Amino acid sequence: MAASWVSLMLDFLSSSFFEISPSQILTTVFCTVLLGVFLGRKRKKNLPPSPAGSWPVVGHLPLIGSRAPYQKLTEWRSRYGDVYSIRMGTSDVVVLNGYRAVREALVDNREVFADRPDNYIVDGMSGWGQGIATTKWSQSYRERRRFATAALKSLGMKAGSDTVEKNVLEEVHSLRDRISETKGRPIFLSEDLSIATANVIASMVFGRRFEYDDSYIRGLTDALLLAYIKIGDSQAINLFPLLRFVPIGEEVGWEALDCGRKVDDFIREEIQRHRETAPSSGEPRDFIDLCLLEIDKDKVDVTSGAGLTEEHMVFMVHDLFFAGIETIHSTLLWGFLYLATHQDIQEKVQAELDSVMGQDPSSDLTLAHRPQLPYTEATLMEVQRIRYVVPLSIPHATAADVTFRGYQLPAGTTVIANLWSIHMDPEYWPDPERFDPERFLDVEGEVINNPDSFLPFSAGRRVCLGGLLAKMELFLVFASLLRHFTFQLPEGAAVPSTLGCFGITMSPRPFQLCVRSR
Repeated sequence: MAASWVSLMLDFLSSSFFEISPSQILTTVFCTVLLGVFLGRKRKKNLPPSPAGSWPVVGHLPLIGSRAPYQKLTEWRSRYGDVYSIRMGTSDVVVLNGYRAVREALVDNREVFADRPDNYIVDGMSGWGQGIATTKWSQSYRERRRFATAALKSLGMKAGSDTVEKNVLEEVHSLRDRISETKGRPIFLSEDLSIATANVIASMVFGRRFEYDDSYIRGLTDALLLAYIKIGDSQAINLFPLLRFVPIGEEVGWEALDCGRKVDDFIREEIQRHRETAPSSGEPRDFIDLCLLEIDKDKVDVTSGAGLTEEHMVFMVHDLFFAGIETIHSTLLWGFLYLATHQDIQEKVQAELDSVMGQDPSSDLTLAHRPQLPYTEATLMEVQRIRYVVPLSIPHATAADVTFRGYQLPAGTTVIANLWSIHMDPEYWPDPERFDPERFLDVEGEVINNPDSFLPFSAGRRVCLGGLLAKMELFLVFASLLRHFTFQLPEGAAVPSTLGCFGITMSPRPFQLCVRSR
């Protein structure tokens, strides 16, 4: 029995979920068994039902896997219902499936489900509660979020503003020039798209953009994208933080933290540059200037944690880059991949763009054109649905004891909102793996706004801070590039996989396209 258990553990730990060497596997087995003995605890009473087959120490992780855990969690929904619980290591985690259960928790009970669980690697990368996205629910968090929301709105992240639009269109022009230079040769779009999305954030936060060959911005985006991968590879340390003291931590967890520190160093340099070049008028140029003005006039209450500090600023900017680059970058990649493999839909989008914009290539497509382009917008919404890039969202936690659907959830219970189950629910989306933009159009051909079972920016108190900016940017980049280019697979190339690579986000596997001027 013991031998078979060790064998199973070796098979599991040597999978791609951990990516560690044989000697580290043995160390990990030894440490996790000890942790299981000393930290393992009985399940709490009256939790939601749990799938059979939970393993000692690691819980349901071997059954869920690492490549597409959202699919397994969705599969269990049919057997255990919209609300069930799983064991992640020695902790009980509640999984919410389907639109009704997620809305009931995150919207109807928004205050109770607004907390975040402990996550050693992610917490370390976000300054142990200094940022916004993964920070625990508190008065200090709420004040920072309110400040960041107001600051971004003042910089143009609001309906009817042309500030963000100008920044995005400037980036679209530069990206079009880069693509045109390829003359229709097969290219990987990923790298230039990541620079373009980084520049949109940099324009708002730093007050400047960077050239595509600038080593500084490439270093920043490379560190950001690598951090997403390394966070996904460091789940062993998140489950068992004591593993950071054994060799596995140095190779896996520390790499994620190092990527985060590179981003933070870049941000600190920008803050110093802003201090040295502050305009005599005192008028803020960007998000960092707004933060510095707030810091200079604010006093931090040490007892309550109220007030803005420079460390808060560093990690708020950190969060804006992490949230604003990879999600938009991956969504656009999925969009161009799906249109390259569905030429009929691409042609419909381009026909609509031509009917509204005409044949003058010098005129810019703007947000004012969006109401006239329902099929284009519906296509982008279908991309967000069929390959939602954050399928398990960022985990929530209960801020207080709560009774939810008859189950008792203690304060601090980790809650996963399975947004994949929402966007692939056949009750709302028949034949969900079929790419069909007309799902989002009514009988008059107009866009169905805010449809049920569609939460591209999550919901509740933790709804995406930059959701409005993301909607603007996605539409302008997606529609503008399709107006000027046709996206095709290289001749003779196999159709790329749409399974994706799952880390923190779900991005396409590397693929090439021929992008030809129209």
